[in-house]
Order: sequence, then structure tokens, then C-alpha cells
Amino acid sequence: MSNTNYSIRTDWEIEEIRGIYNKPLLELIVEAANVHRQHQTGSEVQVCTLLSVKTGGCPEDCAYCPQAARYQTGVKAHGLLKDEEVLEAATRAKNAGSTRFCMGAAWREVRDNRDFDRVLGMVTQVNDMGLEVCCTLGMVNEYQAERLKQAGLYAYNHNLDTSGDHYSNIITTRKYEDRLNTIDHVRKAGISVCSGGIIGLGETTEDRIEMLHVLATMPEHPESVPVNALVPVAGTPLENQPRVSVWDMIRMIATARITMPKAMVRLSAGRNTMSVTEQALCFLAGVNSIFSGEKLLTTPNPDFNEDLAMFELLGLEPRKAFKNALEPAN
Repeated sequence: MSNTNYSIRTDWEIEEIRGIYNKPLLELIVEAANVHRQHQTGSEVQVCTLLSVKTGGCPEDCAYCPQAARYQTGVKAHGLLKDEEVLEAATRAKNAGSTRFCMGAAWREVRDNRDFDRVLGMVTQVNDMGLEVCCTLGMVNEYQAERLKQAGLYAYNHNLDTSGDHYSNIITTRKYEDRLNTIDHVRKAGISVCSGGIIGLGETTEDRIEMLHVLATMPEHPESVPVNALVPVAGTPLENQPRVSVWDMIRMIATARITMPKAMVRLSAGRNTMSVTEQALCFLAGVNSIFSGEKLLTTPNPDFNEDLAMFELLGLEPRKAFKNALEPAN
């Protein structure tokens, strides 16, 4: 084990991140493992569940997303779920071992209307269950972020997706700056930031490095950094993209861990196609958060029983809710 002290930095130069990303793979994994054990509890993994509370019909044109209204993907659109449906799902997730419950709505942006009021009520009720509550609802302004905080929201997810240079090749219905502004509004409201990206969108290695550079040089690192592999969906513009290799995922995970040591690095979309051996390498490289449950919004995901068996095999244990917070959000 290295005695190198890996401090928390937000002044990374892109050349430094490029050098980390391009290290020999085994050397990179070892370094990331050292960082992980210096700043995290090595055997502890946050278990999260994601529920789509409003599916399909989104006006955006994200080239990877089956929920965009303009693509014919076979996703059945539905309006906002009833409160009791959400609470039943949250109860199942908690009983299965999840400590963070994420609710996603296929909105471009939050609007100050009855649906948002209902989501605020859901946030309060799930928070009262002792779960960390996360939402991903599209863009929010400062006032909306403050309302979410007051309702008891613990975290807000808003991924960068890719680099600023590649962004317009993937999404044209909003700008990269819109993403950054929403993250800023969430941070100002005192909500934990969850932001990462997707690889396999036709980006270059340099695009991946640039995205990591943006995340690692924020005034405060995101508390959670999801690393997603594209799951190609028939009917979307990216339906024929080849799946990314596990080695590319490991490079992203390890580089995120080294540059953002305190962050929860989450192995997200794409985990369904990974073997236990491949996932074990991801845990070794710095992953300490996963989504568990049969779906991630609309794409397949390993279920709770499979993950429980994997945890037992690898000697992993679920992280407790609110570990780094004094108390649940109120």
C-alpha cells in the first residue's frame, strides 16, 4: 500500500487528468484503490434504487434516451405516479437494503405547477421513511431547488453526459451551460450534487477526459459521480453504437476516484451486462455506489438478490443512510 497522501484538490490541470487516465491499466487500478482506501471505507457500498415517477413524452432530443417523444422506442408513456405507488416502491427498496431512493421524471425542466407540488410531497414522505431522497427532474432554478431542499431532498442528479465540445452532437434542445447552471442552483440550495456522465456516445477519449476535468475542478466536487455506459436502445439515434468495454469503464472509474477522492463513484447504466468479475474490478478501482433493482428508469438492471449474492461473495456491505450528514434533511 502506498503512503502517498492524496489530498482533495479542485485545481487539476487537464494534462494531469490525461496522464492519470492514460496510465498502464493495472497501475491505474492500484493507485485508485490506494486513494479509495485513504478516503473511503473500502468494503462499504451505497445501494440506491431509481424509480421513474413520470415516464416518456420528454420534449428534449437526447440522442441516447428512449423517453424522448420524438423517437419511436416502444416506451409506454405515463403521467406522474400516485403517491401510494411511489411509497410502495420506496418501502420495497428499503426492505431490500437500499438507503437512497431516487425519483426520475422525464421533464425538460421543472415547472411550478401541481405536478411539482406532488413531487415535493413525495420527497417529504420518502424522507420521513429514513431514506436519502434523490431526484432527477431536469433543469431547476434557484427557487425550485430551495423548495426541494425544504421538502427534504437530500441529493439532486443532473449529469453532464459528456464534454462541452461533444455535447451539441448529443443534445440540441439545451446548452451545456444549462446543465452547469442547474448544478449551481442545487449547490446553492444546500442539496448534495450528483453529476457524472455517459461513455459510448461516440465521444473521443479526450471528451471523456474533458468531462472529468469539469467535474474535478468544480468549486466543490459532486458528492456522487455516476459513471454510465450507454445502453443502446432501438429507435434512438445511437441505437447502433457499440457497447463500451469494461476496461474503458474502469479507466473512467479509477480516474474519477483519484481526482475526486471523497465522491461516491457510482457504477450505473451498463452494469447489467457485466459479470461479477468485471464488477469486482470496478469496486477495486473505486466504485462505492450502485443502483439495485430490476430497472434504471426504462433499462434493465441487476435485481436485489443478485446484488446480495455478489456482496456476500466480495465481502461488501451496504453503506448506512445519511452517513456524512448530521441528520436527515428537513
